[in-house]
Amino acid sequence: MFLGEAFRFSAQALRANPIRSFLTGLGMVIGTASVILVVTISLTSRDYILEQIEGIGSNIVFAYYVTSGPTVTSADADYVKMTDVEAVRQDLAADIVAATGVMSSFDRVLIGSRQREVKVIGTDQEYRAVRNIVISSGRFLDSSDLALREKVILLTDALAARMYGVRATALHRKVRLFGIEFTVIGTFHERVETFGQSEIERDTVLMPITVLRYFAPVERIDPMYVQARRPEQVERVAARIQEILESRHRPGAPYRVETLTAILEAAKNISLILSLVLVLVSAITLVISGIGIMNIMLVTVTERTREIGVRLAVGASARDILMQFLVEAMLVSLAGGSVGILAGVAVPLSVELFTDISIPISPVAIAVAFGVSCLVGLVFGILPANRAAHLNPTEALRYE
Repeated sequence: MFLGEAFRFSAQALRANPIRSFLTGLGMVIGTASVILVVTISLTSRDYILEQIEGIGSNIVFAYYVTSGPTVTSADADYVKMTDVEAVRQDLAADIVAATGVMSSFDRVLIGSRQREVKVIGTDQEYRAVRNIVISSGRFLDSSDLALREKVILLTDALAARMYGVRATALHRKVRLFGIEFTVIGTFHERVETFGQSEIERDTVLMPITVLRYFAPVERIDPMYVQARRPEQVERVAARIQEILESRHRPGAPYRVETLTAILEAAKNISLILSLVLVLVSAITLVISGIGIMNIMLVTVTERTREIGVRLAVGASARDILMQFLVEAMLVSLAGGSVGILAGVAVPLSVELFTDISIPISPVAIAVAFGVSCLVGLVFGILPANRAAHLNPTEALRYE
C-alpha cells in the first residue's frame, strides 16, 4: 500500500464517524494548546519577575556603611563620602558605566492646605542612569547644577500631582525646603515599580547632593551605587569596591558591598522549576489524550474486524493494515495538535491586540507541541494498529 492510499482510507474512516473523530481529537486540542499557553505564561512570568528585580538597575553593586552596635559610637569619618564615590569612579573607570551616591533627609512642604513630610534625596547626574529613572517632564540634574550648587529640584510624578493637580504644571514652580525656595526643573518616576523597597518613595524630592550637604548634620552616602559594564564584571567590581572603602577608612570599619546576582540567579532557578512543573502537567494532559486515541482506535479495530478480514483475504499484507491504522491515529493526533497550536497562539495574540501587554510566544514551544502531537499519535497508535495487522483472516471474516 502506498502512503497516499493509507491517508485516503484513513480520511474516509474518520469522515464516517465525524463526532467520534472530533471528540477524540478534542483532547489533543486541549493538551497541545495548554503546552503552548503554559510555556508562554512561564516566559512572561519569568521576564516580569526578572524585570522587577532589575528595577533598581542593571548590573548594580551597592555599598554602604554598616551602623555599629549600641555600645560602639560610629565616627563621622567612617561614613561613605562623595570622595569615596570619586575614588571608585577613577579606579574602576574601565569596568563601570557610572557610580553615584545618595544622601537622604526629610522636610515638610505645603500639599493642598496642609504641611506634609516628604523625603529629600541628594544625588548627582549619574543617578538617573544607574537607577533607571524616567523623566516625565522637564529635565534631570546636570553637572552644572552640582558644580554651581543650583537650588533646583525634581518631584516624583505622584508628589507633583498631589501638589499641583497635573504633574506638567509643576515645572518652574517654587517649593520651599529647609527654609529656602527651590525651582522645580522636572518630574520623574522609576522605570519599574519597586513598591517602596528602594530609597525613592511616593513623595520624594531630588536635589543636587552638593546642596543637600549643607542641610545635613554629617555627610553620609547611603548607599553608593555602581553599575558594572557587563554581568560577568559584577563580582570583581564588588570586591574592588570593598577594598577601596576599607583602604580609605579606619581599620575595622564595617562596610557591606552587595549585588543582585544571587537574587537574579535564584529567580531564574525558581522560574525554571515552575516552568518544568507546568510543562509536566501539560504533558500529562497529552498522555491522557493519547490514551483516549488508543482506546478509540482499539474500539475501531473491533468494529472493523470484518473489513480487515476482507482486505487480508483479497491480498492486503499485515504491513498495509498496520500502516492504515497507524496513519489514522496520527491523523487524529496531528489534526487535534494543529488546532491546539492555533488556539494556543491565538490567546496571547488576542491579549496583545486588546491590551498593551507584550506576551512572548516561543517558537520552540510550537515546535515541541507539534512534535509531541506526532509522537503521541505514533506511540499510542501502535498497539491498535499492531492488533489489527495480526488478526487471523479466517476468524476476522467470521466475526459478526
